[in-house]
Amino acid sequence: MEIAITGVFGAMMGSFLNVVSFRLPRHESIVRPASHCTSCGARVRPYDNIPVLSWLLLRGHCRSCAAPISPRYPIGEAITAALCVAVVLARSSVSGIALGIALVLIVVPAATIDFTDLIIPNVLMAIGAVLALAIGTALDPAGEPERLIAGVAAAAALLAVVMAYPRGMGMGDVKLAGVMGLFLGIAVIPAIVIAVVSGSLVGAVVMARKGVSAGRKTALPFGVFLAFGAVVAIFAGHPLINWYSSQFLH
Repeated sequence: MEIAITGVFGAMMGSFLNVVSFRLPRHESIVRPASHCTSCGARVRPYDNIPVLSWLLLRGHCRSCAAPISPRYPIGEAITAALCVAVVLARSSVSGIALGIALVLIVVPAATIDFTDLIIPNVLMAIGAVLALAIGTALDPAGEPERLIAGVAAAAALLAVVMAYPRGMGMGDVKLAGVMGLFLGIAVIPAIVIAVVSGSLVGAVVMARKGVSAGRKTALPFGVFLAFGAVVAIFAGHPLINWYSSQFLH
């Protein structure tokens, strides 16, 4: 029952995050107007707004004008639901589950917006920081100093990179790294390493396809890789740190 409730909650939050991801970079209200077709403006009826299922029943088209509805919407809902369920299955403490799910709900729209618009909204990062501090202080006050230090250190590390190589990433990435530290604590270290490695690999592929000169001019949304690193760290951050310590620090 707990897993089913989490899945439904995750899918519903995924539907809401679709709205956030579309409207926030356009500086539109996420509350008004109600969900509507971007082609004809028709209001989406409640029975056509059921996460994943409605898109499948409508075969990916608006009921009113038959305009196609991007599959990014059901995919986002399904991914959010799956990640929320995975957090509940992987973590045992209430604080760990709450911090993990909250981080998922922050990095999913951050990655989506950065991928489509190449920005990471400040308001989203502010909400993430407040959530991390509130949940951590309320449910795991003993671990809060570590998470605060991790947040500051992660942001400082990426800020140094931005100062040295401004074209590589932006201040939104710095803020996202800091927010990740506030949720993950020391596990933010493997998250950032994974982000850098995966981003470098994708960059290498881009340069191989376009050529070095054109590849270097291609903007890559580093927030997507940070989000990927954050998700991996939610489930494997501490085991990765323990493995590294046992292999190289003894």
